[in-house]
Amino acid sequence: MQRKAVRQRRRVLPGIAMLTALMAGTAGLTGCTSGGGAGSDTDSKAGDSSPAPAPAGKYRILPAPCKAVDVKRIKAMLPGGDSLTDAQRAQLYAGVADTSYDGDRHVGCRWTAQSPDETRLLSVGFERVVSYDRTLMSDDDKARQVYVRRLTDAHLPFPGPTTSPTASTGSSAPPAPGSAPPAAGQSPSAGASANPSAPPPELGSRVLEGLGTEAYIEDKLSAAGASAAQARTVRIVFRTSNVIVTVEYVVQPALPGTVPSSPETQDKARQLAQALVERFNE
Repeated sequence: MQRKAVRQRRRVLPGIAMLTALMAGTAGLTGCTSGGGAGSDTDSKAGDSSPAPAPAGKYRILPAPCKAVDVKRIKAMLPGGDSLTDAQRAQLYAGVADTSYDGDRHVGCRWTAQSPDETRLLSVGFERVVSYDRTLMSDDDKARQVYVRRLTDAHLPFPGPTTSPTASTGSSAPPAPGSAPPAAGQSPSAGASANPSAPPPELGSRVLEGLGTEAYIEDKLSAAGASAAQARTVRIVFRTSNVIVTVEYVVQPALPGTVPSSPETQDKARQLAQALVERFNE
C-alpha cells in the first residue's frame, strides 16, 4: 500500500508542476499582450490628433467706411461744394452708407457731387474675408483667393515671372485707342509734348505695386459717340491681410466731346487708396 501511494504521488507531482508552468507562461503572454495594447492605444491617440488651425486674420473688425476717408480728400475729389449751403455741404461730405447685414464682414460708403460742368461719384468698400475651416486655409489665404478671382474677372494677368512689364508695373502704358504708335526712338511722352493739343495718355488697367499686399487698377471709358461726353471709371482693388478694399471714382463731364484725364483721375483714386492702406496700418 505504501509503495502504491508513493507511485501515485510521483505521477501527480510532475502533472502539477507542468500545469503550474503552463499557467505562468500564459500569464506572462497575457501581460505582454496587454502592455502592447496600451502602447498601441497611446500611439493611435497621438496619431489622430488634429493639426493646429492657422492663425486668424489680422483684422477682426472693419472701420466705419463713411468716416474712413478724410474730408479734405473728399473735397479734392468732389469739387463744387462751395456753391452749396452748409447743410448740403455737410450732407455731401458725410456720404451715404451702403446697406449691410453684417457690418463685421462687408461695409461701404458713397458720395455724389453734381455741378453744371460734371458729375462725380466716389465709393469705397471694405470686405473682411474669413476662412470657415482654418485647418485647411488661413484667413489671409482665403482673402488672396478672393482677390485673385477678382483680378481674373478684370482680365488682368496674374503677377509673376511671366507678367509683362506693362501689366506688372505700368512703366510702359498702352497707347490710347485709335492713336498711332510713337516713331522709332521716340517715347510716348515725347510725342505728347511735341503736340500740345493731343489728348492726355491713357494709363490703362494694370497690376499695381507698392499698394497694400497686392493691388490692381481698372480704367474704363463709357461707350459713347465722339460727340458725347464720356464717363471715366477708375476702380482700384487692393488687399491688406484678410481685408479687400475697393475704391471707385467716376467722372462724368456734361459737355459733349469731353474726356476726363486718365492720369489725373487715376492719381486721385490712387492717393485715396494709399491713404486707406495707411488707415488700416494704424
